Amino acid sequence: MRVHEGGSGEPLLVLLHGLGATGDVWAGWWPLLARRWPGRWIAPDLPGHGSSPPLDAYTFCGFAAAVAGVVQPGAPTVVLGHSLGGVVGLALASGRFPVPVQAVIGLGIKVVWTDEDLDRAQAAARRPPAWFASREEAAARYLRVSGLADLLPAGDPAVDPGLREQDGRWRLAMDPGAFAVGAPDMAQLLARSQAPVTLARGERDPMNTDEQLARLGAATVTLPGLGHSAHVENPELSITLLDAYRSSGGHPTIGRPSTSAAVPATEDPRPPWPTASHRIGK
Repeated sequence: MRVHEGGSGEPLLVLLHGLGATGDVWAGWWPLLARRWPGRWIAPDLPGHGSSPPLDAYTFCGFAAAVAGVVQPGAPTVVLGHSLGGVVGLALASGRFPVPVQAVIGLGIKVVWTDEDLDRAQAAARRPPAWFASREEAAARYLRVSGLADLLPAGDPAVDPGLREQDGRWRLAMDPGAFAVGAPDMAQLLARSQAPVTLARGERDPMNTDEQLARLGAATVTLPGLGHSAHVENPELSITLLDAYRSSGGHPTIGRPSTSAAVPATEDPRPPWPTASHRIGK
């Protein structure tokens, strides 16, 4: 697997991107981590994304097993995953893998799926990779699929790992088969987690609502004014999700969050990718 990494010591922070993206989506965090995270951090390309090889079949446990293979054995670990990456983080904390996960933060996880959502995902998984005549066309497609449209320009260096060029034609680096991973069984994943879980979302994320997350019974956090890709939209605000885990080996150092009112989600045309609560910021 292709892995970005930095820092040294413990606790280890594992940053997991969402469906269609790469570990480069965390680039805005790297200078912040140098100042605000006390240990080592890694940001891998998940299997079938970027430069990481595909899986024969995509499951959340399959993704988690691949991540476990690049985690330093025995290091206290905090996992922060976006969308698909948040679900992979929950699977990693199930106790099935030799990773001592101390906390999981799932940001922007889509927790409610319709039959139409699932049918659309399965159809996308069956399509062969689309080829484009120019990098610009492929980059525009990558930004839509990864949920980064209007957040990164097509020429941003973080876009390049998501593209492949062959004989003057361009396509996305992602294996379309990854769309077939399906919907997570959130109740089961939360019940099996060996670590405390926080479910976070941007206030304007159309992929979920405060009410949907609250019904799952985990601690929740709402990031005001942000959308589905809150970690890219505002790294400075999103990184505060880690503040409780910056010491004590990744264990939380603050009490339970306080309750806060929800803000209704807005509609968004992008594909669906992807009881205490509190609100960060104003």
